[in-house]
This record gives sequence, structure tokens and C-alpha cells, in this order.
Amino acid sequence: MKTHKDLDAWKKAMDLVEDIYKCSQSFPSNEVYGLTSQVRRAAVSIPSNIAEGAGRKGDKEFIQFLYIALGSLAEVETQVLIAKRLNYIDDTQKMTHAIERLTKLIYGLIRYIKTK
Repeated sequence: MKTHKDLDAWKKAMDLVEDIYKCSQSFPSNEVYGLTSQVRRAAVSIPSNIAEGAGRKGDKEFIQFLYIALGSLAEVETQVLIAKRLNYIDDTQKMTHAIERLTKLIYGLIRYIKTK
């Protein structure tokens, strides 16, 4: 029986969480309760919503949670760009690529669920 752990979107979301945590370690200490906390919370929300949606019994609910995950992903993207503007991180290319790839994976999963 397959679970959320078998989904590529969930796996890539978990990788993104790891990247966000590593990246945000270097943020200034005065951001611990600000941007650091916010970007980490939003990142954790992505695989969490994928998992919760996959655990629901209906496809409509799953799709709803995937859209919530996309909202959190947009939050993370915005917060990464803010961190770049504030010079907390130098290069956002790897993170931006990961966000774009994950966005495509989640939209692909939504399309798949809608057409099955």
C-alpha cells in the first residue's frame, strides 16, 4: 500500500525543508522570532499538508490540501526573496529552482488526481 512517503512531491518538499533549515541557520539572531521562524514554519507546512491530504479519504480533500501546500510554497518563495533582499543569503538560484520544480510536481499531482 502506497502512502504520502511514496509521492515525489512529498519527497521534494522534505528536501526543501532541509534546505530552508540549513539556509536560515545563518540568518541574524534578531530574526529568530521573525523571518527565520516564519520561513521554517511555511516550509514545514508544505510536506505536512501533502501528507495530511493523502491521508484523507477523498480526492477532493486531497486536492484541497495540495492547494494549501502550494500557498505555503508561495510563502516560502516570498520569504527567500525577502532574505535575499536583506542580504541574509547570497544565492537563491538553487532554492528558486527547487521551489519551481516542487510547484510543477504539486500541480502535476493535482492534474493526475482530477483525471483518474
